[in-house]
Amino acid sequence: MSEIKRKRPKVTGDDRLPGDADRETMIERMIRVDHAGEFGAARIYKGQLAVLGKTPVGDTIRHMAKQEEAHLAAFEELLAERRVRPTMLSPIWHAAGFALGAATAAMSAKAAMACTVAVEDVIQDHYAEQSAKLGDDEAELRDLIDRFRAEEIEHKETGIAYKAEETPGYRVMSEFIKTGTRAAIWLSTRI
Repeated sequence: MSEIKRKRPKVTGDDRLPGDADRETMIERMIRVDHAGEFGAARIYKGQLAVLGKTPVGDTIRHMAKQEEAHLAAFEELLAERRVRPTMLSPIWHAAGFALGAATAAMSAKAAMACTVAVEDVIQDHYAEQSAKLGDDEAELRDLIDRFRAEEIEHKETGIAYKAEETPGYRVMSEFIKTGTRAAIWLSTRI
C-alpha cells in the first residue's frame, strides 16, 4: 500500500489542521486503538491455534502470536502509564477476534494465513500513518510503533509465503477482513 510521504513534525501535533484532535487526544486515541488492535490480533491467533495448533503451521502461528502478545503487553503498559482508558469495545473484539481466527483456520491453513495477510496489510498502513504524525517529542512511542510495524509486515510476508493468496475466494475474503479491520480501527479510536 501507500507509504506516508509527509515531512515529520518536530513536535507532535504541530501539523494539525482545524478540526483535528488536540495533541493529547491524538496520543490517547493512538494508544487506545493500538491496544485494541493488538488485543484483537492476539485473539485471532488464539482462535487459529485452537484449530491449527497441532498441525505443521502451528509453530509459525505460535511465533506470530508471541509477538502479538508482546505488542499487547507494551500497549497495556502505555495505557496505565499515560492513564488512557481502553476501548469499551474490548468484549466485542475478544469474541470477534477469536471467531475470525477459528473460522478462517477451520477453512484451511491457507485461509488462516489469508486472514493474517489481510489484517496486517491494513495494520502496516495504520502504523505508518501514526508514525508520520509523531514528532521527536514522542520518539519513544514512534520507535515502538515502527518496531511493531516491522513485525506486522513480517507476519504478512509469512502469510504470503504460506500461499495465503491461493485460498479459494481470496480476494473477497481479504476485502471483507480488511473492511472489518478498518471499521474496528475507526470504532476503537473513538469508543
